[in-house]
Amino acid sequence: MPTCIDRIGELAIVGRMLVRKLTETAPFVAGDGSMLREILHPDKHAVDLSYSLAWATVKQESRTHPHILKHGEVYHIIKGRAKMHINNEVKEVTETDTIYVPPGAIQYIENAGQTELEFLCIVDPAWQPEIESVAKGQQ
Repeated sequence: MPTCIDRIGELAIVGRMLVRKLTETAPFVAGDGSMLREILHPDKHAVDLSYSLAWATVKQESRTHPHILKHGEVYHIIKGRAKMHINNEVKEVTETDTIYVPPGAIQYIENAGQTELEFLCIVDPAWQPEIESVAKGQQ
């Protein structure tokens, strides 16, 4: 039996399956200064999820702005090396490392490698503009 594939904007819906191609998502500069591509967000895509998923990059010799999220966040490093800053703690992270950022923590990630840093960001419940703020006195 043939499979039906419907294309709706950036979405490819195969039966009940949703397939998102990273290259078909529009990049934008996030509030923390990283380059972001939103992969899944329950308010914008036909998914029954409580979290949002995004792909982020930070250029070589750069870092994100210190910021605070009201919700917990998870980073999963895909490519590169970095220093992850959470409150007063700093840890070296590299490809395949996963970092949990607790709600309300001051956080930023610093590219410590020789290539562009690539990582996934998961926010649960899903990211909304009102849950993020700049860490005062940390710029």
